[in-house]
Amino acid sequence: MTTSDTQTTSNSARPKSRRGTGRRLSPGRRQYLQFKAKYADSLLLFRMGDFYECFDEDARTLSKLLDVALTSRDVGGGQKSALAGIPYHSLDTHIGRLVASGLKIAIAEQTTSEPNSEGIVDRAVVRVVTPGTVLDQSLLEQSKHNYLAACVIEASNAGLAWLEASTGEFAAMELPAANIIDYIERLEPAEILVDTDTRILLEDITKNDTSRKSALSKTVIRSLDESTLDPELAADSLKSHFNTDTLEAFELENQHLATIADASAKDILAQTQIGRLPFITTLRRHRPDRYMYIPAAALRDLEVLTPTVEGGPTLLNTLDTTRTPMGARLLRDWLSAPLTDLNELNTRQLAVNTLYNDSTLRSSLDQHLTGIPDLARLVNRLTLGQSEPRELRQLFRGLDKAPELRQLTTNRDTGASISRLFDGVSSHDEVRDLIDRAIVEDPPFRISDGGMIKADFDHDLDVLRSTASRARSAIASIEAKARQDYDIPNLRVSHNRVFGYYIEVSRSHLSKVPPEFERKQTLVNAERFITPELKDLENQVLRAVDQISELEQSIYRRVCQQVAEHAAAIMRTASAIANIDVCLALARIAAENDWTLPFLDNGDLLKIEDGRHPVVENVLGYGRFVPNDLNASNSENQLLIITGPNMSGKSTYIRQAAILTILAQIGSFVPAKFARVGIVDRIFTRIGISDDIAGGRSTFMVEMVETASILNQATPRSLAILDEIGRGTSTYDGLAIARSVAEFIHNSPALGCKTLFATHYHEMTELGETLPRANNLRVAVAEEGESIQFLYRIVQGGADRSYGIHVAQLAGMPAPVVERARELLTELENHTNSTLTPAPASDHLQLDLFNTPSNTDFLRSISEIDTDNLTPIEALNRLYELKQAAQKEL
Repeated sequence: MTTSDTQTTSNSARPKSRRGTGRRLSPGRRQYLQFKAKYADSLLLFRMGDFYECFDEDARTLSKLLDVALTSRDVGGGQKSALAGIPYHSLDTHIGRLVASGLKIAIAEQTTSEPNSEGIVDRAVVRVVTPGTVLDQSLLEQSKHNYLAACVIEASNAGLAWLEASTGEFAAMELPAANIIDYIERLEPAEILVDTDTRILLEDITKNDTSRKSALSKTVIRSLDESTLDPELAADSLKSHFNTDTLEAFELENQHLATIADASAKDILAQTQIGRLPFITTLRRHRPDRYMYIPAAALRDLEVLTPTVEGGPTLLNTLDTTRTPMGARLLRDWLSAPLTDLNELNTRQLAVNTLYNDSTLRSSLDQHLTGIPDLARLVNRLTLGQSEPRELRQLFRGLDKAPELRQLTTNRDTGASISRLFDGVSSHDEVRDLIDRAIVEDPPFRISDGGMIKADFDHDLDVLRSTASRARSAIASIEAKARQDYDIPNLRVSHNRVFGYYIEVSRSHLSKVPPEFERKQTLVNAERFITPELKDLENQVLRAVDQISELEQSIYRRVCQQVAEHAAAIMRTASAIANIDVCLALARIAAENDWTLPFLDNGDLLKIEDGRHPVVENVLGYGRFVPNDLNASNSENQLLIITGPNMSGKSTYIRQAAILTILAQIGSFVPAKFARVGIVDRIFTRIGISDDIAGGRSTFMVEMVETASILNQATPRSLAILDEIGRGTSTYDGLAIARSVAEFIHNSPALGCKTLFATHYHEMTELGETLPRANNLRVAVAEEGESIQFLYRIVQGGADRSYGIHVAQLAGMPAPVVERARELLTELENHTNSTLTPAPASDHLQLDLFNTPSNTDFLRSISEIDTDNLTPIEALNRLYELKQAAQKEL
């Protein structure tokens, strides 16, 4: 989390002048100070010729961040200013680093080429770039949103808005203030605008909760001007933008906090674009009742979007075979907010099922979607006048696939769901024809480079090009004619930026130079000349080149404006392609991995036959994962107590239940033989035993806070996943709390949610025998003498022992330690002594522990495991490796 105080240049940093010295400052300095006064909170990049210059404190900041030279410049009045700069052509390279540091960047361009009456060129700030308003594709992660958010709090309520400047997405909601941090964390905005109350809340929570501090570490926080928090002014601002008399169409009537947040985000974005807004044509009110609520902590625990260990597997990267950037972002949206509306779910599910059953259509779609660029972000840059020639040609290549996409379902019985998906894809004949006729196939990157307009597109441009071409041909003919006329075989006509065109003659032939040759430059071995004819032709070329450049840019802007008129249709196509892409990805993974279509209803039954955890299965390889059944409902098996040894599959089993529910409610198939899923409104988790040391919270405190949140927010339609409640304290305290929590969930009418409760407390199995809607499950274990094998099957009944010593043996613990543990366990179970018998001293034991080569290898392997950050998936893999190593030694 970065606050605006640490990433802006304050007014106090501006240079101070003595009274009366302002008149003696250079005109350029005075112009700079005028701009800096207006953009005091920004790092000002001031275009001067071929460089963007920074002065004063901005120069020091630029030098430090980009490691460029810091110098000084005389600015008049006997003053010097710190100076640092970057070449104009490297702006795109450097601005990403500046924005990533949380800075607000104001870019002042030269708007005229000729000096004004003061002897300086006119300049204007053309845009302001902040982390949440980036539009350049090279600075954005294709598969993730880059949100600008705004939040205001009033009493116990809050308004939250989020806006994607690069795609035009705009949404808002009102919610309890107690939940605001969780929603912000789920959005992961690049930048958030907050009122005073929200800032205090953010700083307080992130200070005391390091997991949330980490999640929001890249979010830049800026304060809203309190004078803008007027609901009437906010409503007027939105009405003006959308050209409406009312906000009823956006469901914002009587939603004054959401309205303020919306207007704040929109107005700040407008300021960064100097009054021009991206293609924002609608505002969506986010309705939480239409989506499953998955708290940010649950998304982390289940590794839905991000792994708990960097580089680890997630549900997202297991599913994501999307072919377009729009599809990748949409899949992330679906996973973070699954549907709860059965009709919408059935429609989405039907589309996925149709693609699942049609391998030919899947293959064709795969080919046609591959290579489609980010249409949404391209068209938004276009509407802002920021599109470069290559981007316009990119847009053409993407739209050129649209007619072929539409043809794929023509004369094909794909059903209504697929037809609706493809209805949004337009052929864009007019736009494609315009771009293809106007823009060369391999255009320059920048407009200023020229050469982007095709021949025969504009008559006036063709005439100017012909004029320049004829003049250049005439210049070329001067060389051949002069060589022949004056018998100077090595005479040549050349050009450079300083002298323009010239005739070069070596010293050995200077005596042959005619008097009409005017000397321009003397070199060591040659002389350079011009002639009236050459000068006249050069002027013709220069005039034509200037006119060509000006006309080309004018034509290009006109083409962009004409294409921008079709922005709404292009955005509809982009949205349709994103939906097709995600449905195709879900159908593809289902077909390739033997998944089944779940039955969905508004009941409360969650029934899975031979279910598999998709992420673990993907890591282990198809066929190696042991499937399991699940049968839970509010009326029967509401509380499932799962006991069994550590590392035997309990945690994977309970996570699997949540993951399959999420998959079902995004419209996906699920890895199972059969599945029936009653719509779940919320998923909660209490998983993990990591301390929050930096936040001053112990393992047990983290457990209790997260568990309390579940007990206070869950509903009868929720699904709760609890792993080892009470583990962070003493045995009796932990057991008492674990049992009390389980009883409360079972007995509370307002709660009563389906709960999977994994525990190492065997005493908890009593609940399965005494509570009517509770049931015991355990992990099956095969025992033969002292040999034990975990079967990873979940069966009826409770475990009566933990097999902890066996797990220690599997982990490579030295044999003497394992044997001693068995002796102590026997004593404890028999209660034969109040004091345990001490182990006899043994030098041999010491040698066995540390000098046996195989044990040393095991110890080294164990010591290298990062237990604090090990995920269940990685733990299973590591245990499998250790088991194989142990078997080789036996």
